[in-house]
Amino acid sequence: MTRQPGIAIVTAARAGDPAAVDRLVSGYLPLVYTIVGRALEGHADADDVVQEVMLRVLRNLGELRDPAAFRSWLVAITVRQVRERFRGRPPAVELDPELRDPGADFTDLAITRLELSGQRRETAEATRWLDEENRELLSLWWLEASGELTRDEIVEATGLGRQHAAVRIQRMKAQLETARAVVRALRPPRCPELSAALSGWDGRPGALWRKRIARHTRDCRRCAPAWQDMVEAERLLAGMALVPLPPGLGSAFGTIQINVLPGTGTPTATATTAVQAGGAVTSKVLAGVLAVGLVTGGGALAHAYREPAEPSRPAAVVAAPEVSSAPAAPSISPSAVPTTTPPSRKATAVPAARSPKKGAGVWRFAGSKGALEDVGAGWYYDWGPDDDEVPGPAGVEFVPMIWGAADVTDATLKRAEAEGDVLLGFNEPDLAEQSNMTVEAALAAWPRLEATGMKLVSPAVAFGGDTAGGWLDRFMTGAEAKGLRVDAIALHWYGSDFGAAAVNQFLGYVDAVHRRYGKPVWVTEFGLIDFGGSPRYPSDAQKVRFIRGATAGLEKRSYVERYAWFGLPAVGDSADFGLYTDADSPTAAGKAYRAAG
Repeated sequence: MTRQPGIAIVTAARAGDPAAVDRLVSGYLPLVYTIVGRALEGHADADDVVQEVMLRVLRNLGELRDPAAFRSWLVAITVRQVRERFRGRPPAVELDPELRDPGADFTDLAITRLELSGQRRETAEATRWLDEENRELLSLWWLEASGELTRDEIVEATGLGRQHAAVRIQRMKAQLETARAVVRALRPPRCPELSAALSGWDGRPGALWRKRIARHTRDCRRCAPAWQDMVEAERLLAGMALVPLPPGLGSAFGTIQINVLPGTGTPTATATTAVQAGGAVTSKVLAGVLAVGLVTGGGALAHAYREPAEPSRPAAVVAAPEVSSAPAAPSISPSAVPTTTPPSRKATAVPAARSPKKGAGVWRFAGSKGALEDVGAGWYYDWGPDDDEVPGPAGVEFVPMIWGAADVTDATLKRAEAEGDVLLGFNEPDLAEQSNMTVEAALAAWPRLEATGMKLVSPAVAFGGDTAGGWLDRFMTGAEAKGLRVDAIALHWYGSDFGAAAVNQFLGYVDAVHRRYGKPVWVTEFGLIDFGGSPRYPSDAQKVRFIRGATAGLEKRSYVERYAWFGLPAVGDSADFGLYTDADSPTAAGKAYRAAG
């Protein structure tokens, strides 16, 4: 991980030491520029946002209780400032090239200055096609992949729970993969059918055209190879580091000036920052140079800092590692390595039990379509309004979801409506780290969902679905009072008791929810996880016992319409609770779930 100012510097800066404040700002400026620049995709606002971040940090530094938490606190402030800038920007200017500073376009700088080749160039170009929220997440995840941030810091910065962060990151990576396929398909010579389909396109990357082009590539025999032989994004990011700029760039930057009100002992009173441009190179170019390392994987992030007392002293130089076009060998943990199966496995394996009730929560991973087929799923969902990112096999129903308040738009509802006849409501609105909606806000938005004419499944609360006065109870009472339609109840359940009693605890909760509302039930997430204890996850034997008992009970209950294990992938963060490591390699839990129904 990059060497950055330690706790002693943070403590001294918090106490009002101007030199420490100066070192703190300069030491963390590259990290802030990296997050902001990638999230805003080189927009001219990037410099303003960086300045706002540093001002807010300095003004509130005195309130930071734990100096060891400084970096996580800084990243959280940076993400909030990016979101505020997104909210304040009129939609019409989002992709308007006239309002961008070409010199600060991260992707252009990376491609033109380093002449990226192969899949690194392709990945750099693909970032233009990401949605705003995914560009924000990408800026954090790439720093995690390089060792600059931890998953805990991403969770704290985004306000997501670890599970939801894992899902969001997987969906972001899936969208990046889709974007890479789009970039490949658009290269000349283009498929004649694709060229015809592109009539009316203005050449600007956007969500609508990303989906249209991606759908064409999946259905077109000539374009289908665009999805093949992609090197995983993580393997394209090896070797990223924060290092000083070469002398030519280092001498162009001015100093960071901090003014501390005399006698206060703290930099928060009148703290200001000013990144002063020197020569023809501005801080916007610094942002662009930082991004060069981001998209190359083998390159380096650069930063220059010049001491105020010695303006003529050249910056120290640390040679950046040579950029290689060959992908780095991936680092694979033992838990992520699929087990080798003999050629006869298919012939000797227990056939999957088919049940229209049985489903899974899925985020994209290699083999998602094959795993859905192999497990015998009757349906699945991916917490999103369409299956563009996680297409399933024929005959397995996709059920769309309106995840939260931000998704209640005409465009998103139209996408969901095109997917089928059933619509899942908001995801865990009772948790701040999930969709975080008040009952009143959910009831106000519900008529928009009802207007689709689809069967509506209630918001899925994280807990307390059977509790009088709980979130779901108040929602259902309000819906009845307002004459709103709710056709079925969604619920989630995670048990921390890994013993034999877990099955009855789970089914008892399902029964209690049904008794309270008298409606069909959809169990859209369930599993065994102890979020606050140790061990966090059950053994394979405990998972198998629970899955067998729980699914047998769900199948017997006529009022249970659907159930979905969390989740289908058993890779990365989900290796301890998922079902499949690839298309046809179930875990012990996956084998038990495959036999269910």
